[in-house]
Amino acid sequence: MMDHEEYKFLLLSDPEHPTPDMLTHLAGCRECAAYTDRVLRFENRLERALRVDVSGAAAPGVVTPGVATPAGTDGGSSAGAVVQPTSRPRARRWCRGLAVAASVLVAVVMAGGLWLGSAGRTLAADVVDHMAEEPAAWARTEVAVSSPKLEQVMADSNLHLRPGAGLVSYANSCGFRGHQVPHLVLQTAAGPVTIMVLTHESVRGAVHFNEQGYRGMIIPVAGHGSLAVLEQGGRSDPQTLQRAAAALLAAIEWNR
Repeated sequence: MMDHEEYKFLLLSDPEHPTPDMLTHLAGCRECAAYTDRVLRFENRLERALRVDVSGAAAPGVVTPGVATPAGTDGGSSAGAVVQPTSRPRARRWCRGLAVAASVLVAVVMAGGLWLGSAGRTLAADVVDHMAEEPAAWARTEVAVSSPKLEQVMADSNLHLRPGAGLVSYANSCGFRGHQVPHLVLQTAAGPVTIMVLTHESVRGAVHFNEQGYRGMIIPVAGHGSLAVLEQGGRSDPQTLQRAAAALLAAIEWNR
């Protein structure tokens, strides 16, 4: 049965196309129904904010200095009279209006928790760089890592992994940004998927990346940092990564 974390992860990945399992979960979960409503309202606000027209048209009442108007159009008696430009204070007010609109757009994005700024992109780049240090982790195998090894790796980050995550073929406690983090590889039908449990790294929303031969995402885990989920060589589709992350999340015990 789908739990809250799995539902929220899938919703943030694609809020407009819920799966049948998501709809089943939503029908019986008031918490996720409220969460879905907040996400969809944010999407609607963002769409409206993006409709602001900043195409460069002149502000109402602003006339280009030095351009003569045809006779009779300005209500005066002389043809070709030069129209004076709108006062500077008025033009400044109009410019400030555009600035306010832009500020509102940024505030809406940040308030919705989907601001994918440089911090998220830098974190993704560091994850990809780390992959080069452990190439043997990508082996396709049916041999699981030993239970004592897996338990120790998780314990180093004050975590425990219950059965149900799938075949974990690789586990290592890695130094990453000043902390020890679990680096796990889950075997799937599409190939190995690497997951790093980044308990000390937070992101506001899912960060997708595709670089240096690795494709994946960093997803937030409420109250517990984030997960980096990735695969090598484009073998897996996004749903494979999502299922692997959801299975691991469901099996983790957060002892903190």
